Amino acid sequence: MWLEWNLLELELISSPKNVPANDDKLNISPMSLMGAAITAWLLVVPARADHAVGAASGLQIGDCVIFREGGAGWLLKTPTYWFKGLVVDLSRERRIANLCPHIGKQASAYTQADQLRLAAAMPCVDKESEVQEVPVLRLRVAVEAWETPWSPQHGGIGWLYRGQFLDQKLYKGGVLDIDATWLAPCETDT
Repeated sequence: MWLEWNLLELELISSPKNVPANDDKLNISPMSLMGAAITAWLLVVPARADHAVGAASGLQIGDCVIFREGGAGWLLKTPTYWFKGLVVDLSRERRIANLCPHIGKQASAYTQADQLRLAAAMPCVDKESEVQEVPVLRLRVAVEAWETPWSPQHGGIGWLYRGQFLDQKLYKGGVLDIDATWLAPCETDT
């Protein structure tokens, strides 16, 4: 469920209290606007999470899916790298979600070996008390197109790097076995 927003023309004022409007504009203090933005964010995030879970479980053979990495930042965004392809097979299985590996450094400093270790451990949990058997939807995806960084200056070493997804070379028609929760639906003509 996506929320639709009607935009109002807002005039921000520097004083902490509201000033009566003297024209057609709505006067709002910066603190009120910040509170409204936080509330809106809290409402949208759960809706998007529910949408992603529903989309992953409704995937079928022939659907277009995309894996995206990067794009962090509010104003200055990092580049977004991706691969997309078509689902050629899917299987449901149960796995034990064990403790996530402790890498011991910030995610931005992970090496390709660290990324492989983390990906191999998924799904995983942070607390011993949360270890349990969980359902997993695995997809076999035929790769159609991709964009990956070729040096650390283009973006951090993530799951997509130098024409590879983790340790698998990307090529048109190549098939990747991947967890459905890592993917999002895409349009076939994009």
